[in-house]
Amino acid sequence: MNILAVIPARSGSKRVPNKNIRDFHGKPLIAWAIEAANNSKFISKTFVSTNDSAVADVARAHGAQVPFLRPNELAQDTTKIEPVLIHALEEFEKIGERIDAIVLLMATNPLRTSTHIDEAIALYKNSNVTSVVTVHETMGNRNPHWIIKQDDKGTRFFNDSSLKNIISRSQDLPPCYSRNDIAYVINPKNLYESPSNLYGDDVKLCIMDDLYDSDINSPEDWYIAHDKFRRHRLN
Repeated sequence: MNILAVIPARSGSKRVPNKNIRDFHGKPLIAWAIEAANNSKFISKTFVSTNDSAVADVARAHGAQVPFLRPNELAQDTTKIEPVLIHALEEFEKIGERIDAIVLLMATNPLRTSTHIDEAIALYKNSNVTSVVTVHETMGNRNPHWIIKQDDKGTRFFNDSSLKNIISRSQDLPPCYSRNDIAYVINPKNLYESPSNLYGDDVKLCIMDDLYDSDINSPEDWYIAHDKFRRHRLN
C-alpha cells in the first residue's frame, strides 16, 4: 500500500505563537511527528501540509516532504481538515502518486511514537474498515454518562437521562472513548464519496493508554505535554 502521512501545520497560531516550529524538548514541535512517521514500518511518504514557507523549511530539514504549499484559503481558523486532505490528494495525483491510505498526524501530540502509528495502520490493514481512530478510555467524571448539560429542556446527563438515574459507581459506567490525536488512518475514498465524512461508515477504534493523550492548543496544554513527554518519552 502507498500510505501517505499528512501532518497539518498552518501558520497563525494565536494562543501559542509559532507553535509548530517552537522548540519542544530540543526539537521543533513538528519534528516529533515527522520523526515518528519516518520511523513507521508502513508509511511510504511523510508530507507536511502548510501555507508557511518557514514551517516548510523546518519540516524539510527534519525529513518531511513539502513539494507544494497549501493555499492560504485552506489555512484559516475556520478551515476544516477534509478540504486540506483533499488538496493534498489532488496535488499528489497531479504528479502521478496514487494514495491508498492517509495517516493523519496532528503535530499537537508529540507523545506518539512510530509504534503507536504502526499499531493503528496494522489494525486498518487487517480490519477492512473505512478508517481507524486512536482513542483512550474516558474515566470517572470525564465519562459522558456523568457529564451534565443544561438547556431549555432542563438539566440532565449528556446522554439525556434524568439526574435521578445517576450511576453511582465509576466501575459501573459504560466504557466510552476520547480521541487522542495520535493517528487517524483514512481511506481516501471517504473524502471523494462524501467530503464531509472523514471517517466513512465503518470505523474501528484503536484503544491506547491515556498516558499518551495530548492536544496542544494553549500555553497550559504546552506545559502539560512538556511534563508528560519528560516522564513518558524520555525515561
